[in-house]
Amino acid sequence: MLFNSYEFVVLVALTLCVYYMPYVYRRGWQVYVLIIASFVFYAYGQPWLLLLLIVSASVNAFVSYQVEFSTTLFRKYLYALVGVVVNLGVLIGFKYSPLFGQVLEYYTSLSSVGAFLVAIPLPIGISFYTFQGISLVVDLYRYSHADSIHPREISWVDRNFFTHYYKTLFFIAFFPQLVAGPILKAREFYPQIHTKLVSNIAWSSAFKIIIIGYFLKMVIADNLKDQTFWMAYPYFEAYNTLTLLVLLLGYSMQIFADFAGYSLIAIGVAKLFGYELPKNFNFPYIARSFSEFWTRWHISLSTWLKEYLYIPLGGNRKGKFRTYCNLMIVMILGGLWHGAALSYMVWGLYHGVLLVIERFASQFIRFRECLLTHIIQICFVFGFVSLGWLLFKLNNFSDVVSYLNQAFIVRSGTTGSGILFCVLLYSLPIGAYYLNHLLTLKYQKNFLDRNVVYAILLFFIVTNSGGSNAFIYFQF
Repeated sequence: MLFNSYEFVVLVALTLCVYYMPYVYRRGWQVYVLIIASFVFYAYGQPWLLLLLIVSASVNAFVSYQVEFSTTLFRKYLYALVGVVVNLGVLIGFKYSPLFGQVLEYYTSLSSVGAFLVAIPLPIGISFYTFQGISLVVDLYRYSHADSIHPREISWVDRNFFTHYYKTLFFIAFFPQLVAGPILKAREFYPQIHTKLVSNIAWSSAFKIIIIGYFLKMVIADNLKDQTFWMAYPYFEAYNTLTLLVLLLGYSMQIFADFAGYSLIAIGVAKLFGYELPKNFNFPYIARSFSEFWTRWHISLSTWLKEYLYIPLGGNRKGKFRTYCNLMIVMILGGLWHGAALSYMVWGLYHGVLLVIERFASQFIRFRECLLTHIIQICFVFGFVSLGWLLFKLNNFSDVVSYLNQAFIVRSGTTGSGILFCVLLYSLPIGAYYLNHLLTLKYQKNFLDRNVVYAILLFFIVTNSGGSNAFIYFQF
Protein backbone atom coordinates (compact mmCIF):
# COMPACT_ATOMS: atom_id res chain seq x y z
CA MET A 1 0.00 0.00 0.00
CA LEU A 2 1.47 3.31 -1.10
CA PHE A 3 1.50 6.39 1.13
CA ASN A 4 0.26 8.41 -1.85
CA SER A 5 -2.90 6.33 -2.28
CA TYR A 6 -6.48 6.83 -1.12
CA GLU A 7 -6.36 3.43 0.56
CA PHE A 8 -3.57 4.61 2.85
CA VAL A 9 -5.43 7.79 3.81
CA VAL A 10 -8.52 5.73 4.64
CA LEU A 11 -6.45 3.23 6.66
CA VAL A 12 -4.84 6.01 8.73
CA ALA A 13 -8.17 7.78 9.29
CA LEU A 14 -9.99 4.61 10.39
CA THR A 15 -7.08 3.52 12.59
CA LEU A 16 -6.98 6.94 14.30
CA CYS A 17 -10.72 6.78 15.01
CA VAL A 18 -10.45 3.36 16.64
CA TYR A 19 -7.08 4.08 18.30
CA TYR A 20 -8.35 7.03 20.34
CA MET A 21 -11.71 5.54 21.33
CA PRO A 22 -11.97 5.68 25.16
CA TYR A 23 -12.95 2.02 25.28
CA VAL A 24 -9.74 1.09 23.40
CA TYR A 25 -7.15 3.13 25.28
CA ARG A 26 -8.66 2.45 28.69
CA ARG A 27 -8.29 -1.27 28.12
CA GLY A 28 -4.75 -0.91 26.80
CA TRP A 29 -5.61 -2.12 23.31
CA GLN A 30 -3.96 0.67 21.32
CA VAL A 31 -0.89 -1.37 20.41
CA TYR A 32 -3.10 -4.21 19.15
CA VAL A 33 -4.97 -1.75 16.95
CA LEU A 34 -1.70 -0.56 15.40
CA ILE A 35 -0.47 -4.14 14.91
CA ILE A 36 -3.66 -5.02 13.02
CA ALA A 37 -3.41 -1.83 10.94
CA SER A 38 0.23 -2.67 10.18
CA PHE A 39 -0.73 -6.17 9.03
CA VAL A 40 -3.42 -4.75 6.74
CA PHE A 41 -0.95 -2.22 5.35
CA TYR A 42 1.75 -4.82 4.65
CA ALA A 43 -0.57 -7.54 3.33
CA TYR A 44 -2.48 -5.23 0.99
CA GLY A 45 -0.48 -6.12 -2.13
CA GLN A 46 0.93 -9.58 -1.38
CA PRO A 47 -0.89 -11.14 1.59
CA TRP A 48 1.31 -14.24 1.78
CA LEU A 49 4.40 -12.12 2.54
CA LEU A 50 2.78 -11.17 5.86
CA LEU A 51 3.70 -14.66 7.09
CA LEU A 52 7.40 -13.87 6.59
CA LEU A 53 7.06 -10.64 8.56
CA ILE A 54 5.32 -12.44 11.46
CA VAL A 55 7.88 -15.26 11.49
CA SER A 56 10.75 -12.75 11.47
CA ALA A 57 9.23 -10.77 14.34
CA SER A 58 8.46 -13.95 16.29
CA VAL A 59 12.03 -15.23 16.00
CA ASN A 60 13.38 -11.84 17.10
CA ALA A 61 10.99 -11.76 20.05
CA PHE A 62 12.03 -15.23 21.24
CA VAL A 63 15.76 -14.73 20.70
CA SER A 64 15.86 -11.26 22.29
CA TYR A 65 13.93 -12.54 25.32
CA GLN A 66 16.46 -15.32 25.79
CA VAL A 67 19.36 -12.87 25.39
CA GLU A 68 17.89 -10.67 28.12
CA PHE A 69 17.00 -13.37 30.63
CA SER A 70 19.48 -16.22 30.06
CA THR A 71 21.62 -16.78 33.13
CA THR A 72 25.04 -17.18 31.49
CA LEU A 73 26.98 -15.01 29.07
CA PHE A 74 27.57 -18.01 26.83
CA ARG A 75 23.85 -18.61 26.39
CA LYS A 76 23.29 -14.90 25.79
CA TYR A 77 26.00 -14.93 23.15
CA LEU A 78 24.59 -18.08 21.54
CA TYR A 79 21.07 -16.65 21.26
CA ALA A 80 22.37 -13.30 20.00
CA LEU A 81 24.39 -15.13 17.35
CA VAL A 82 21.32 -17.12 16.29
CA GLY A 83 19.32 -13.90 16.03
CA VAL A 84 21.92 -12.20 13.82
CA VAL A 85 22.37 -15.27 11.62
CA VAL A 86 18.60 -15.76 11.13
CA ASN A 87 18.05 -12.09 10.25
CA LEU A 88 20.96 -12.07 7.81
CA GLY A 89 19.83 -15.42 6.40
CA VAL A 90 16.34 -14.07 5.70
CA LEU A 91 17.78 -10.94 4.10
CA ILE A 92 20.31 -12.80 1.95
CA GLY A 93 17.88 -15.57 1.05
CA PHE A 94 15.21 -13.28 -0.33
CA LYS A 95 17.21 -10.29 -1.53
CA TYR A 96 20.21 -11.98 -3.13
CA SER A 97 18.77 -15.31 -4.25
CA PRO A 98 18.06 -13.96 -7.78
CA LEU A 99 21.74 -13.05 -8.10
CA PHE A 100 22.82 -16.53 -6.99
CA GLY A 101 20.17 -18.00 -9.28
CA GLN A 102 21.53 -16.16 -12.31
CA VAL A 103 25.00 -17.53 -11.59
CA LEU A 104 23.66 -21.09 -11.31
CA GLU A 105 21.45 -20.68 -14.37
CA TYR A 106 24.10 -19.40 -16.74
CA TYR A 107 27.36 -20.83 -15.42
CA THR A 108 26.46 -24.27 -14.03
CA SER A 109 24.35 -27.27 -14.88
CA LEU A 110 21.90 -26.45 -12.07
CA SER A 111 19.68 -24.31 -14.30
CA SER A 112 16.43 -25.50 -12.69
CA VAL A 113 17.68 -24.50 -9.22
CA GLY A 114 18.83 -21.19 -10.66
CA ALA A 115 15.44 -20.55 -12.24
CA PHE A 116 13.75 -21.23 -8.89
CA LEU A 117 16.02 -18.77 -7.08
CA VAL A 118 15.49 -16.09 -9.72
CA ALA A 119 11.72 -16.42 -9.28
CA ILE A 120 11.82 -15.72 -5.52
CA PRO A 121 10.07 -12.36 -4.95
CA LEU A 122 11.63 -9.53 -2.94
CA PRO A 123 9.41 -8.71 0.06
CA ILE A 124 9.11 -4.95 0.47
CA GLY A 125 10.80 -3.55 3.55
CA ILE A 126 12.87 -6.66 4.23
CA SER A 127 16.14 -4.69 4.30
CA PHE A 128 14.69 -2.43 6.97
CA TYR A 129 12.92 -4.79 9.36
CA THR A 130 15.77 -7.34 9.37
CA PHE A 131 18.20 -4.56 10.35
CA GLN A 132 15.85 -3.61 13.19
CA GLY A 133 15.84 -7.22 14.37
CA ILE A 134 19.65 -7.30 14.36
CA SER A 135 19.85 -4.07 16.37
CA LEU A 136 17.41 -5.50 18.92
CA VAL A 137 19.39 -8.65 19.73
CA VAL A 138 22.82 -7.01 19.45
CA ASP A 139 21.86 -4.14 21.77
CA LEU A 140 20.48 -6.53 24.37
CA TYR A 141 23.62 -8.64 24.23
CA ARG A 142 25.84 -5.58 24.59
CA TYR A 143 23.88 -4.34 27.58
CA SER A 144 23.75 -7.72 29.28
CA HIS A 145 27.45 -8.29 28.60
CA ALA A 146 28.22 -5.04 30.39
CA ASP A 147 25.86 -5.67 33.31
CA SER A 148 28.61 -6.63 35.71
CA ILE A 149 30.33 -3.26 35.23
CA HIS A 150 27.67 -0.85 34.00
CA PRO A 151 24.26 -2.23 35.05
CA ARG A 152 21.19 -0.73 33.41
CA GLU A 153 18.80 1.11 35.68
CA ILE A 154 15.76 0.16 33.57
CA SER A 155 15.24 -2.82 31.27
CA TRP A 156 12.96 -2.23 28.28
CA VAL A 157 12.31 -5.98 27.92
CA ASP A 158 9.22 -7.09 29.83
CA ARG A 159 9.57 -10.15 32.04
CA ASN A 160 6.27 -11.45 30.71
CA PHE A 161 7.06 -13.08 27.37
CA PHE A 162 3.66 -12.37 25.82
CA THR A 163 4.05 -8.66 26.57
CA HIS A 164 7.55 -8.66 25.09
CA TYR A 165 6.25 -10.60 22.08
CA TYR A 166 3.54 -8.15 21.11
CA LYS A 167 5.85 -5.20 21.73
CA THR A 168 8.44 -6.77 19.42
CA LEU A 169 5.77 -7.52 16.82
CA PHE A 170 4.76 -3.88 17.03
CA PHE A 171 8.38 -2.67 16.86
CA ILE A 172 9.08 -4.70 13.71
CA ALA A 173 5.75 -4.11 11.95
CA PHE A 174 4.80 -0.50 12.84
CA PHE A 175 3.41 0.53 9.47
CA PRO A 176 4.58 4.17 9.00
CA GLN A 177 8.23 3.06 8.87
CA LEU A 178 7.82 -0.58 7.89
CA VAL A 179 8.77 -0.57 4.22
CA ALA A 180 11.40 2.20 3.94
CA GLY A 181 12.42 3.30 7.41
CA PRO A 182 13.61 5.23 9.26
CA ILE A 183 15.36 2.21 10.76
CA LEU A 184 14.39 2.09 14.43
CA LYS A 185 16.45 1.09 17.44
CA ALA A 186 14.60 -0.91 20.07
CA ARG A 187 16.18 0.95 22.98
CA GLU A 188 14.62 4.18 21.66
CA PHE A 189 11.26 2.75 20.60
CA TYR A 190 10.21 0.30 23.33
CA PRO A 191 10.10 2.95 26.10
CA GLN A 192 7.55 4.85 24.00
CA ILE A 193 5.07 1.95 24.06
CA HIS A 194 2.36 3.04 26.47
CA THR A 195 -1.15 4.48 26.41
CA LYS A 196 -1.50 7.61 24.26
CA LEU A 197 -4.09 10.32 24.88
CA VAL A 198 -5.51 12.44 22.09
CA SER A 199 -4.91 15.58 24.16
CA ASN A 200 -1.15 14.93 24.23
CA ILE A 201 -0.66 14.75 20.47
CA ALA A 202 0.96 17.70 18.65
CA TRP A 203 -1.59 17.60 15.84
CA SER A 204 -0.51 20.82 14.13
CA SER A 205 3.16 19.80 14.05
CA ALA A 206 2.29 16.33 12.72
CA PHE A 207 0.09 17.62 9.90
CA LYS A 208 2.69 20.21 8.86
CA ILE A 209 5.34 17.50 8.58
CA ILE A 210 2.96 15.30 6.57
CA ILE A 211 2.08 18.15 4.18
CA ILE A 212 5.75 18.87 3.49
CA GLY A 213 6.35 15.16 2.91
CA TYR A 214 3.49 14.81 0.45
CA PHE A 215 4.53 17.99 -1.36
CA LEU A 216 8.09 16.71 -1.79
CA LYS A 217 6.87 13.34 -3.03
CA MET A 218 3.79 14.11 -5.12
CA VAL A 219 4.57 17.55 -6.52
CA ILE A 220 8.37 17.53 -6.78
CA ALA A 221 9.51 13.90 -7.09
CA ASP A 222 6.59 12.62 -9.18
CA ASN A 223 6.80 15.51 -11.64
CA LEU A 224 10.58 15.24 -11.93
CA LYS A 225 10.11 11.53 -12.61
CA ASP A 226 8.48 12.40 -15.94
CA GLN A 227 11.63 14.31 -16.93
CA THR A 228 14.29 11.93 -15.60
CA PHE A 229 12.56 9.20 -17.59
CA TRP A 230 14.72 10.39 -20.50
CA MET A 231 17.87 9.33 -18.65
CA ALA A 232 17.08 5.71 -19.53
CA TYR A 233 18.82 3.93 -22.39
CA PRO A 234 18.60 4.61 -25.32
CA TYR A 235 16.74 7.93 -24.87
CA PHE A 236 19.69 9.77 -23.34
CA GLU A 237 21.69 9.27 -26.54
CA ALA A 238 19.58 11.94 -28.22
CA TYR A 239 20.63 14.76 -25.88
CA ASN A 240 23.70 16.93 -25.48
CA THR A 241 25.92 17.54 -22.45
CA LEU A 242 23.87 20.40 -20.99
CA THR A 243 20.62 18.44 -21.06
CA LEU A 244 22.21 15.30 -19.61
CA LEU A 245 23.80 17.27 -16.75
CA VAL A 246 20.51 19.02 -15.99
CA LEU A 247 18.77 15.65 -16.02
CA LEU A 248 21.34 14.43 -13.51
CA LEU A 249 20.53 17.46 -11.37
CA GLY A 250 16.86 16.61 -11.73
CA TYR A 251 17.37 13.04 -10.57
CA SER A 252 19.41 14.25 -7.60
CA MET A 253 16.48 16.49 -6.62
CA GLN A 254 14.00 13.69 -7.33
CA ILE A 255 15.64 11.05 -5.16
CA PHE A 256 15.99 13.53 -2.29
CA ALA A 257 12.37 14.71 -2.57
CA ASP A 258 11.13 11.14 -2.93
CA PHE A 259 12.96 9.61 0.03
CA ALA A 260 12.91 12.65 2.33
CA GLY A 261 9.22 13.01 1.49
CA TYR A 262 8.56 9.40 2.48
CA SER A 263 10.49 9.83 5.73
CA LEU A 264 8.58 12.99 6.65
CA ILE A 265 5.23 11.30 5.98
CA ALA A 266 6.32 8.35 8.14
CA ILE A 267 7.47 10.65 10.96
CA GLY A 268 4.29 12.72 10.77
CA VAL A 269 1.91 9.74 10.72
CA ALA A 270 3.76 8.10 13.63
CA LYS A 271 3.45 11.38 15.53
CA LEU A 272 -0.35 11.23 15.07
CA PHE A 273 -0.27 7.99 17.06
CA GLY A 274 2.06 9.42 19.71
CA TYR A 275 5.36 7.90 18.54
CA GLU A 276 8.55 9.76 17.71
CA LEU A 277 10.63 8.37 14.86
CA PRO A 278 14.23 9.50 14.31
CA LYS A 279 15.04 12.18 11.75
CA ASN A 280 16.24 10.56 8.54
CA PHE A 281 17.38 13.59 6.53
CA ASN A 282 19.06 16.80 7.63
CA PHE A 283 19.43 18.83 4.41
CA PRO A 284 22.19 16.62 2.95
CA TYR A 285 22.88 18.77 -0.11
CA ILE A 286 24.48 21.52 1.98
CA ALA A 287 27.15 19.10 3.24
CA ARG A 288 30.68 20.50 2.87
CA SER A 289 32.37 17.09 2.95
CA PHE A 290 31.48 13.53 2.03
CA SER A 291 31.69 12.43 5.65
CA GLU A 292 29.25 15.21 6.58
CA PHE A 293 26.95 14.11 3.75
CA TRP A 294 26.65 10.71 5.41
CA THR A 295 25.63 12.32 8.68
CA ARG A 296 22.79 14.06 6.82
CA TRP A 297 21.57 11.51 4.22
CA HIS A 298 19.56 8.44 5.28
CA ILE A 299 20.72 9.05 8.85
CA SER A 300 19.14 5.93 10.30
CA LEU A 301 21.04 3.67 7.85
CA SER A 302 24.38 5.48 8.13
CA THR A 303 24.24 5.44 11.95
CA TRP A 304 23.24 1.74 11.85
CA LEU A 305 26.22 0.90 9.64
CA LYS A 306 28.51 2.93 11.87
CA GLU A 307 27.26 1.41 15.13
CA TYR A 308 26.85 -2.22 14.07
CA LEU A 309 29.52 -2.58 11.39
CA TYR A 310 32.15 0.18 11.26
CA ILE A 311 32.85 0.37 15.01
CA PRO A 312 32.89 -3.45 15.52
CA LEU A 313 35.38 -3.69 12.64
CA GLY A 314 37.65 -1.36 14.59
CA GLY A 315 36.49 2.01 13.29
CA ASN A 316 39.38 4.45 13.27
CA ARG A 317 41.08 2.90 16.32
CA LYS A 318 43.38 0.48 14.48
CA GLY A 319 45.54 2.86 12.47
CA LYS A 320 45.10 4.68 9.19
CA PHE A 321 45.26 1.67 6.86
CA ARG A 322 42.66 -0.27 8.85
CA THR A 323 40.47 2.83 8.95
CA TYR A 324 40.58 3.11 5.16
CA CYS A 325 39.80 -0.61 4.81
CA ASN A 326 36.90 -0.34 7.24
CA LEU A 327 35.46 2.61 5.34
CA MET A 328 35.63 0.69 2.07
CA ILE A 329 34.07 -2.45 3.57
CA VAL A 330 31.21 -0.52 5.15
CA MET A 331 30.42 1.50 2.04
CA ILE A 332 30.58 -1.49 -0.31
CA LEU A 333 28.26 -3.48 1.97
CA GLY A 334 26.06 -0.41 2.29
CA GLY A 335 25.85 -0.30 -1.50
CA LEU A 336 24.97 -3.99 -1.69
CA TRP A 337 22.32 -3.44 1.00
CA HIS A 338 20.43 -1.47 -1.64
CA GLY A 339 20.36 -4.38 -4.06
CA ALA A 340 22.12 -7.36 -5.60
CA ALA A 341 23.50 -5.56 -8.63
CA LEU A 342 26.92 -4.49 -9.82
CA SER A 343 25.81 -0.85 -10.00
CA TYR A 344 24.97 -0.76 -6.29
CA MET A 345 28.29 -2.31 -5.35
CA VAL A 346 30.13 0.21 -7.54
CA TRP A 347 28.08 3.02 -5.94
CA GLY A 348 29.23 1.87 -2.51
CA LEU A 349 32.81 1.54 -3.75
CA TYR A 350 32.58 5.02 -5.27
CA HIS A 351 31.53 6.59 -1.97
CA GLY A 352 34.10 4.54 -0.09
CA VAL A 353 36.86 5.89 -2.34
CA LEU A 354 35.59 9.45 -1.87
CA LEU A 355 35.64 9.04 1.92
CA VAL A 356 39.13 7.52 1.91
CA ILE A 357 40.54 10.25 -0.35
CA GLU A 358 38.90 12.94 1.77
CA ARG A 359 40.22 11.46 5.01
CA PHE A 360 43.72 11.14 3.57
CA ALA A 361 43.73 14.66 2.07
CA SER A 362 42.45 16.24 5.30
CA GLN A 363 45.85 15.53 6.87
CA PHE A 364 47.50 17.96 4.47
CA ILE A 365 44.82 20.42 3.34
CA ARG A 366 43.15 23.05 5.48
CA PHE A 367 40.48 25.27 3.95
CA ARG A 368 40.02 28.88 4.89
CA GLU A 369 36.70 29.47 6.65
CA CYS A 370 34.73 31.91 4.52
CA LEU A 371 31.44 32.00 2.59
CA LEU A 372 33.07 31.47 -0.81
CA THR A 373 34.98 28.40 0.43
CA HIS A 374 31.78 26.97 1.92
CA ILE A 375 29.91 27.45 -1.37
CA ILE A 376 32.70 25.80 -3.37
CA GLN A 377 32.81 22.83 -0.95
CA ILE A 378 29.04 22.39 -1.10
CA CYS A 379 29.01 22.49 -4.91
CA PHE A 380 31.94 20.06 -5.09
CA VAL A 381 30.31 17.51 -2.78
CA PHE A 382 26.90 17.92 -4.42
CA GLY A 383 28.41 17.39 -7.87
CA PHE A 384 30.13 14.13 -6.97
CA VAL A 385 27.12 12.85 -5.00
CA SER A 386 24.82 13.62 -7.94
CA LEU A 387 27.19 11.84 -10.32
CA GLY A 388 26.95 8.78 -8.10
CA TRP A 389 23.14 8.75 -8.37
CA LEU A 390 23.55 7.60 -11.98
CA LEU A 391 24.29 4.16 -10.53
CA PHE A 392 20.85 4.24 -8.87
CA LYS A 393 18.96 5.50 -11.90
CA LEU A 394 20.64 3.18 -14.41
CA ASN A 395 20.92 -0.27 -12.85
CA ASN A 396 22.74 -1.64 -15.88
CA PHE A 397 26.36 -0.61 -15.38
CA SER A 398 27.01 -0.46 -19.13
CA ASP A 399 24.24 2.17 -19.42
CA VAL A 400 26.04 4.30 -16.83
CA VAL A 401 29.22 4.17 -18.88
CA SER A 402 27.27 5.05 -22.05
CA TYR A 403 25.57 8.00 -20.30
CA LEU A 404 28.91 9.42 -19.15
CA ASN A 405 30.37 8.86 -22.62
CA GLN A 406 27.47 10.73 -24.22
CA ALA A 407 27.71 13.58 -21.71
CA PHE A 408 31.46 14.16 -21.59
CA ILE A 409 33.02 12.65 -24.73
CA VAL A 410 30.49 12.58 -27.57
CA ARG A 411 28.68 15.72 -26.33
CA SER A 412 26.52 15.92 -29.45
CA GLY A 413 22.75 15.85 -29.53
CA THR A 414 19.79 18.15 -29.09
CA THR A 415 18.95 20.47 -26.21
CA GLY A 416 15.72 19.46 -24.56
CA SER A 417 14.35 22.93 -23.78
CA GLY A 418 11.17 21.58 -22.23
CA ILE A 419 13.18 19.19 -20.06
CA LEU A 420 15.50 21.98 -18.90
CA PHE A 421 12.56 24.21 -18.00
CA CYS A 422 10.64 21.55 -16.07
CA VAL A 423 13.70 20.28 -14.16
CA LEU A 424 14.66 23.78 -13.08
CA LEU A 425 11.05 24.69 -12.26
CA TYR A 426 10.53 21.69 -9.95
CA SER A 427 13.99 22.08 -8.43
CA LEU A 428 13.26 25.64 -7.29
CA PRO A 429 11.10 24.58 -4.30
CA ILE A 430 13.96 22.37 -3.09
CA GLY A 431 16.24 25.40 -3.26
CA ALA A 432 13.71 27.44 -1.29
CA TYR A 433 13.40 24.62 1.26
CA TYR A 434 17.16 24.60 1.80
CA LEU A 435 17.45 28.39 1.81
CA ASN A 436 14.78 28.63 4.49
CA HIS A 437 16.74 26.13 6.59
CA LEU A 438 19.93 28.18 6.30
CA LEU A 439 18.08 31.39 7.18
CA THR A 440 16.45 29.63 10.13
CA LEU A 441 19.87 28.65 11.44
CA LYS A 442 21.16 32.19 11.02
CA TYR A 443 18.19 34.18 12.35
CA GLN A 444 16.56 31.56 14.61
CA LYS A 445 13.29 32.06 12.77
CA ASN A 446 11.50 29.74 10.33
CA PHE A 447 10.26 32.08 7.60
CA LEU A 448 8.14 29.42 5.90
CA ASP A 449 6.44 28.08 9.04
CA ARG A 450 3.20 29.91 8.37
CA ASN A 451 -0.29 28.51 7.89
CA VAL A 452 -0.65 30.22 4.51
CA VAL A 453 2.48 28.44 3.24
CA TYR A 454 1.08 25.03 4.22
CA ALA A 455 -2.23 25.96 2.59
CA ILE A 456 -0.36 26.74 -0.65
CA LEU A 457 1.55 23.45 -0.46
CA LEU A 458 -1.72 21.59 0.08
CA PHE A 459 -3.23 23.39 -2.91
CA PHE A 460 -0.36 22.24 -5.13
CA ILE A 461 -0.63 18.69 -3.81
CA VAL A 462 -4.28 18.62 -4.91
CA THR A 463 -3.83 20.42 -8.23
CA ASN A 464 -0.32 19.73 -9.48
CA SER A 465 0.71 16.25 -8.37
CA GLY A 466 2.58 14.11 -10.86
CA GLY A 467 1.53 10.63 -11.87
CA SER A 468 1.22 8.34 -8.86
CA ASN A 469 4.36 6.28 -8.45
CA ALA A 470 5.94 4.01 -5.84
CA PHE A 471 8.66 5.46 -3.66
CA ILE A 472 12.16 4.82 -5.00
CA TYR A 473 13.34 3.18 -1.79
CA PHE A 474 10.47 0.67 -1.78
CA GLN A 475 12.62 -1.46 -4.11
CA PHE A 476 15.25 -1.81 -1.38
